[in-house]
Order: sequence, then C-alpha cells, then structure tokens
Amino acid sequence: MNLDQERQTIRDELETMRTQGMRRQDLSLHACKRLFFDLGIRPSMAAVRDLTQTGSASDIPKDIDHFWERIRNASRVKIGAGAIPKALEDRAGELLGALFEEAIAQAKMALDSEREEIHAQLAVADQRTRDAEIRRDAADEAIRRSEARAEAAWERVRALEAELSSATTHGNVHREGLQMTTRRLEQENEALRQRLETEQTTNAGLRDRIDALHVELRQSTEHYAQQIKDAVAEAERRVKPMLVELDSLRTMAATYQSGVRDASRKEFEFIQQLAAAKARGDRLDAQLREQSDDVDALTKEVAALRGQQGMDPAIAALLCSLVSAGRLTREELSMIGTAADGHVTLPARCPKCEEGEPELSQVDHCFELLCPECEHSSGPGESRLAAVSQFLSNNDRAAPSARPIGAVR
Repeated sequence: MNLDQERQTIRDELETMRTQGMRRQDLSLHACKRLFFDLGIRPSMAAVRDLTQTGSASDIPKDIDHFWERIRNASRVKIGAGAIPKALEDRAGELLGALFEEAIAQAKMALDSEREEIHAQLAVADQRTRDAEIRRDAADEAIRRSEARAEAAWERVRALEAELSSATTHGNVHREGLQMTTRRLEQENEALRQRLETEQTTNAGLRDRIDALHVELRQSTEHYAQQIKDAVAEAERRVKPMLVELDSLRTMAATYQSGVRDASRKEFEFIQQLAAAKARGDRLDAQLREQSDDVDALTKEVAALRGQQGMDPAIAALLCSLVSAGRLTREELSMIGTAADGHVTLPARCPKCEEGEPELSQVDHCFELLCPECEHSSGPGESRLAAVSQFLSNNDRAAPSARPIGAVR
C-alpha cells in the first residue's frame, strides 16, 4: 500500500471516529499515532491538520505536545534503589544530556520547519484573503449591476403589466363586439334557415304542380291524339263513300246534267268538311305545341330550382360577389365546381363593347360565354361561374359600372 492510500485509510478512520462523536483532541492523537508509528513521519501541525480537517493553529500544536508527553511517560524507566557505579552514572548523565541537547536541536529544527510552513500557509491564506476580497468586490459590483438590471426589469414588468391591462380591456371590448357579431350572425343564420325551409316547401309544391301538369299533359296529349285519330278516321269514312259517289256521278255526267250539279255540290261540301277537319287538326296541333312549350319552361324552372337546392342562396350570393371582385383563383373556382351554377345569371351586356348580349354554350361538359357583337369569349370553363368569371376577367379595362356576375334568383 503506498503513502496516498495509507493517508486515505487514516482519513476514513478519522471520519468514522468523528461520526462516533470523538473529540478533536482524540482525533489529533490518533492521527499522530498513525503518522509516527505506521508511516514513520514526525507529526506536524500541517500533517495532522491535513488528516483531521479540524483544529486551529494553536490547538493542534498542543495536541502534538500532549502526544509527545504521552510517549515520554510511556518510555520512562523507573530505576530502583540498587547500587549504580559512579562512572556509569556519570556516563549515563552525559548520555542523557547529549540526548537532551540532540532532542532540543531536533525540536528547534522541527519548530523552524513548522514555522516556515506556517508562514507559507499564512502567505497563502493572505493571498487567498486578497483574492477573496477581490472576488467579493467583483461580486458586489455584479450584485449592484444585477440590482440595476432587476430594477429595470421591474420597470419593464410594470410597463408590461400596464400594457397587459390595456390589452385586456381592448380584448374585452373586442370580445363583446365578437359576441354581438356572433349573435347577429346566428339570427341571420336562423332567418336564412327559415327562408330555406320556406323555399324547400315552395319547391315541394312546385314539384307536385309539375307532376300534376305532366299527368295532365300526358292525358291531354292522349286525348288530343285520339281526337285527331277519330277525326281522320271519320274523314276517311266520309271521304270514301263520297269518292265512290263522285266517281259514279262523273260516269253519269254525260247523260245526267242535274246529276253533275248535285255531284259538284256534294264535292264542294266534302271539300268544306275536309277543310274543317284540317283546321281542327291544326288547332289541336297548335294547342299541343303550346302546352309542350309550357312543359319545357316548367321543366327548365324545375331544373334551375333543383340546381339551387344544393347550396344556401346567401353563400351563393357571397361566392358571386367574390368572383365579381376577382378574389377567387382558378383553383378555388375548380374546387367550387358547378355547385353554385343554379344561382349564377349571365351579364346583361358585354363589358368590352357594352352593346352585345353574351350567349352561353355548353360543349363536352365545358361552358363558354361569347359576345356575338365583338366576339369577346371567356374560353372553356368547368362551370357557369368559372365561364362568367373568365369572361369578365379577360376584359383588360372593364367598365367601372359593370353589373355583378351573379345574383340569387
């Protein structure tokens, strides 16, 4: 075991004794014993202080002196009353005196060494004290700067608290406004929902009316077709005998002049009957075409109403206004698709020439708006909304008073 390990063992023993409640003097005596007997080192204040980590500069030398006193007491030999020769006693006295002088010299040397060591330690302690004072001054300066920064931080905190209070006040005002806006929007939403329900009820009534008109149209068509068929059959039934009779009268015209006049009269009556039957058929055909036009108009209206059922009219009006302002891109129009086409109306006039009435055409599921006057075109679009938007956006300098592109019907 080397010297460092032995010193660490001594420190562990002293720590165990300290935990057991041993006094400082006992710790110092134990350190002196281990140093002197086990390590062969003369106990000194620095060595003992290094091991015990306790005691002052005046206490440790007293403990070391007590250790030496105990060594001297243990090594002292008591001489009885036997007769000792005078020469031997003189020689023993000289030896003891020499030993005493040597001990004093060694003690002085040890004292000088310990004194130098103490002076060195005092110099180190003074240096450490000066360093500590410098560090203390630096720490005081740092504390002053920290206090200044803390004061500035407190000022900043107070300013931020004032700003927070102001922001909280503004936030409360904005929150109240937002709540009022939310309530107003909820009321408008409820009104729009009621309007939607009304429109749905109206659409249901219109669908029932259209179905009834379809049934009535089918019945009227069948009835008129049957009447036309009966009229044609009746005309054929009447014409055939008349033709036979006309042929008979013509063969008898050479001999019967009166028969010729009767045949001419009957032929005239037959022609009148044919004209009346044809006029009746024309009237029935015109009535049928008129009702067909009515049915087509109602079918278009139903298709427009069905196209408007998939979207709220208010939302459609909003989309149309955004497109009028040019705030929707092609990708956004593509995402909307044909959902709002039922609510879009065509512009009444061309924004470029302001004279032509634009016409909408649909080819291969693409819509195109074209002005017949100046041939201004929107190009193919995926929906009516996209076609109208392109038609208006393709005009480089549109009139400021141009009408909006769509409105809710």
